Amino acid sequence: MKWLLLTLSLFVSMGALAQQDRYQFDSNEQAVRFEELTKELRCPKCQNQNIADSDAVVAKDLRERVLALVKDGKTKDEVIDYMIDRYGYFVHYDPPVTPATLVLWVLPVLIVIFGFGFIVIRQRKASVKQSWSNNDEAILVKLIAKNKRQEQS
Repeated sequence: MKWLLLTLSLFVSMGALAQQDRYQFDSNEQAVRFEELTKELRCPKCQNQNIADSDAVVAKDLRERVLALVKDGKTKDEVIDYMIDRYGYFVHYDPPVTPATLVLWVLPVLIVIFGFGFIVIRQRKASVKQSWSNNDEAILVKLIAKNKRQEQS
């Protein structure tokens, strides 16, 4: 029992010894900019994690590149532009509005509006064609009367 507890405690404590990336900055401003950028840039491999949280090799490389750019004195926008030039708009969580992204947002709305309009127009045309006439009313009265006579017999 002692050995089991000792082994279990060793496995648990090994997680505490896991090495995390520790970066050295020249100023507090650089550290803040680095943290903001790593949370704002997306890992190209993981696709749903930012590079700060991702354990992928490419995310580590991106963190190293962001660190180098921040230490070189690049602004936040310059670093983001560098990453977009290299990896495309996907790498940034807040991509700019371009004609392609505008089409992706507007086209589905237009399809729904045109579809709804088509249905409304079609229903109006169908209701005009199927108007209830006096002849239809007379046929209905005859059928009701016939049905009542059959029920009574």
